[in-house]
Amino acid sequence: MRTLTVDLGDRSYPIYIGSGICQQKALFDEAIHGKQVMIVTNDTVAALYLDAMVTMLSADYQVDTCILPDGEAYKTLDTYGLIMSSLLQARHNRTTTIIALGGGVVGDMAGFAAATYQRGVPFIQVPTTLLSQVDSSVGGKTGVNHPLGKNMIGAFYQPQAVIIDIDSLATLPPRELSAGMAEVIKYGLICDAEFFDWLELEMTDLMALESNKITEAIYRSCLAKANVVAQDEREGGIRAILNLGHTFGHAIEAELGYGKWLHGEAVAAGCVLAVDLSWRMGSLSEQDVSRSVAMFEAAKLPVLPPLEMTLDSFVERMALDKKVLDGSLRLVLLASLGDAMVTSDFPIDAFEACIVDALEVGKQASLA
Repeated sequence: MRTLTVDLGDRSYPIYIGSGICQQKALFDEAIHGKQVMIVTNDTVAALYLDAMVTMLSADYQVDTCILPDGEAYKTLDTYGLIMSSLLQARHNRTTTIIALGGGVVGDMAGFAAATYQRGVPFIQVPTTLLSQVDSSVGGKTGVNHPLGKNMIGAFYQPQAVIIDIDSLATLPPRELSAGMAEVIKYGLICDAEFFDWLELEMTDLMALESNKITEAIYRSCLAKANVVAQDEREGGIRAILNLGHTFGHAIEAELGYGKWLHGEAVAAGCVLAVDLSWRMGSLSEQDVSRSVAMFEAAKLPVLPPLEMTLDSFVERMALDKKVLDGSLRLVLLASLGDAMVTSDFPIDAFEACIVDALEVGKQASLA
């Protein structure tokens, strides 16, 4: 088992990464503060892992469950209300602990419920998808979507622990595995060029879930995020680099409808647009662009935006992004491979051209 710590003073917490650790009760006992537990999951994950977790914890705790519908389309205030109703109906008090068992949608909503139930109760992240293991379960961002924007309603609220069992990846659909790999690649692009080089060499084994290598990739990703979060918990500065590709990607998700493209798929296409814009601004070489595109393709991810998008729809959706400050759109771009920056100082003609050209390439490819 690999262990690291998100260093946030009195809100610090451990991340455990290993095989079979979902059944190591001691890890849960360390993070549960009362006698009540509410496990929040979805119907897909429940069928695979819920019974074993309930059995493990029931000897020492009152264990209740809340099973949500599966999918990004259900990351809403209405679904959040189901968690609240479950807590209230089972008479959970302010010493209860919520366990988020599932992917990023479950983790974000269960975390938001924990942040707001009786003004805050402890919670534990048990992420079961690669994307949630390397990204959304770490750092304390919780929330729900609104039809006009992704994650626009939420709170910063840190878990007591993150327990990452790599065995859960064996039941992950290939498309979900690829979606998670988008966030892994992102870390190499934004802050760790050596990790990017390693990913290029190991992507075939990573997609085959070779145990030691996928554990290393998750560990390196979590370490990168933990280091950034420790410097900037509430995204007042450097933490925004974690959103490489996300401003473009969130526009895709909102325009198509949440769930049509997986979050990681939209992020991959968004990262390619950000890389392309960085090249147009003179920060990257053509080889840097080619390597980045090839990496996402090796992970079986889209590298072009959907044909349903237009320049206008990108601009309109991106204007609602959380990184917009005083009316100015800020983007995460690359000063070099492994070195990200947040800036509103980019040529508008280059910004528009990278979108228009990508859409045209996609259109020509669809006609071929």
